[in-house]
Amino acid sequence: MAGTDRSKESRTGGPAVVLVQPQLGENIGMVARAMMNCGLGELRLVAPRDGWPNPAAEAPASGARAVLKAARVYETLCEALADCHFSYATTARPRGIIKEVFTPKGTAADLRRRIGEGQKTALVFGAERTGLEAEDVALCDVIVNVPLNPAFSSLNLAQAVLILGYEWYQSGDETPEAYLQTGESPPADKGEVSAFFERLEDELDSVNFFWPDHKRPSMVRNLRSLFNRLEPTQQDIRTLHGVVSALIMARKKRGPRK
Repeated sequence: MAGTDRSKESRTGGPAVVLVQPQLGENIGMVARAMMNCGLGELRLVAPRDGWPNPAAEAPASGARAVLKAARVYETLCEALADCHFSYATTARPRGIIKEVFTPKGTAADLRRRIGEGQKTALVFGAERTGLEAEDVALCDVIVNVPLNPAFSSLNLAQAVLILGYEWYQSGDETPEAYLQTGESPPADKGEVSAFFERLEDELDSVNFFWPDHKRPSMVRNLRSLFNRLEPTQQDIRTLHGVVSALIMARKKRGPRK
């Protein structure tokens, strides 16, 4: 695919991100940045250890200070989830509680469905040192577990938010899995490609490239197929014309072969 037009407008919304008893302001700032990366705009803080607002959160938030400014503070998780219809507890330790467990990808799909139905949802994360307590997990509807290396699956707070936020964003993103970055040059149309090939064909004829004669049709087809398969841009075609011109000039300077 030759190029793609990706919108650069800001996209925010989705589930609320709830941090239960977060400790360091720097970590809250990094969470805000991860949220903005993934189009999440609603941050809720439950009993932050160092109070709120916290100046230490501003620098790590970088361009996501709007998320910090709009953050709301609650005394308990129960209060933070009071207006939510469904919540997801992110934890690597279910602590013996019987609940359905989602992967991040499954969480994103479930979020899309519920939000599409008008439900208010929340992703709940625990404190940096201890994670969510059993009482916190019990207040949520399901558990989210991130499948990682069993020998080392520990995540910091911002990493956990980023993984869930990334899956959320990707579940609604239509960017192709692969595309050709063409910069400012639009794709060449078929007329431009054909005009270049006719010129190339003439020059190849002048040096007896298409030999033996009975193979000429298939050689021409293969070359045309090659250039069409490349999906060249207008700049590509100009460059190729320049290559042919340079070869012609060099041949003329050398003169005919003896």
